[in-house]
Amino acid sequence: METLKILGERLRLLRKEKRQRQIDIAEILGITQAHYQRVEKGKINIPTLTLCFLADYYGVSTDYLLGRSDER
Repeated sequence: METLKILGERLRLLRKEKRQRQIDIAEILGITQAHYQRVEKGKINIPTLTLCFLADYYGVSTDYLLGRSDER
């Protein structure tokens, strides 16, 4: 599976586990909800610093988010 799609699916799963909406995460990141929706759909890439921030926010590794590991 493509890395961006894996990233999007895992971000969606983690967001739902925390019972948050896309708009909540978009506001934290300082982006629009539409932009964040494209991230979750695997349509666009995110900056490295944003990837690191999200990994820390969800308490997982960047390798997990990118599909390089199944261990959170």
